[in-house]
Amino acid sequence: MDAVLPRRQRVKQQNRRFILEAARKVFAERGYDAATVRDIINATPLAAGTFYNYFTSKDEVRRALETETAAMLRPRLAEGRSHASTAEEFLSAFFSTIFALKAEAGPGLESADLQAGFEDLRADIEDGIVRGLFLPLDASALAAALLASAQEIAKNLARDGGDPAVATAAATLLFLRGVQPPI
Repeated sequence: MDAVLPRRQRVKQQNRRFILEAARKVFAERGYDAATVRDIINATPLAAGTFYNYFTSKDEVRRALETETAAMLRPRLAEGRSHASTAEEFLSAFFSTIFALKAEAGPGLESADLQAGFEDLRADIEDGIVRGLFLPLDASALAAALLASAQEIAKNLARDGGDPAVATAAATLLFLRGVQPPI
């Protein structure tokens, strides 16, 4: 498809890609707050003025990265949940996908990227309630709890080199059974 695009359009796409890839790398290495536009520019082969042809600030670059990542993540995150016939399958699909994505992306997958799928997760939980997978509860609260738990567990996995399958089983069991010992 790139061969069909006029050269100018291909160059524009390539320059934008250079900036976004550099920003993802710089944000991962330095952290968003410490990173500067100059850091991003220095991580590209582009002239400084070229950056401003595409973006006005590092915040605008961050929003572009979030949009791009959300478009990539949403289908993967929703796939297993839509086929689940039990709460355990739903939760396991959710956690295993998050942990696999984190392992693939490393520090490049941020909490904000995962938050982009919040509304999809909430809607899937509401559907799960209708299908009888979950008790009738606040879908937004459960979605928030699942995302927060997944993010923290994924950070610990990345830091400690844990096993995603073991973490998936533990997180799924936690949400299915809570913290009380069996009676």
